[in-house]
Amino acid sequence: MGILEKIAEIEREISRTQKNKATEYHLGLLKAKLAKYRAQLLEPSKSSGAKGEGFDVMKSGDARVALIGFPSVGKSTFLSLMTSTESEAASYEFTTLTCIPGVIEVSVLGRAAQLIEIKLQRR
Repeated sequence: MGILEKIAEIEREISRTQKNKATEYHLGLLKAKLAKYRAQLLEPSKSSGAKGEGFDVMKSGDARVALIGFPSVGKSTFLSLMTSTESEAASYEFTTLTCIPGVIEVSVLGRAAQLIEIKLQRR
């Protein structure tokens, strides 16, 4: 559950809770949690390393293979040639901005493997 979902859940709980002397403490705790989550949205995390955005790819096939490399080394071309996925390839860096999944069929074994294209960023 992400921060936005947690904020929405707390706001729903506050709206459902009756406001009286017996629920003041509970509402105060909810408002404190709400303020903490809203502050987390506004402030960057204080982790030691710089982290990029994560991604989710639904698994398909019997195995997963990640194509990891720097820009303009042929990952998109290889993915397009080996699978039926159309991954855009151009003469400039960072043509592909997201994770691109594709499935390769291994006819000899009757199995399928998922190829995933992932970009590395230079620092």
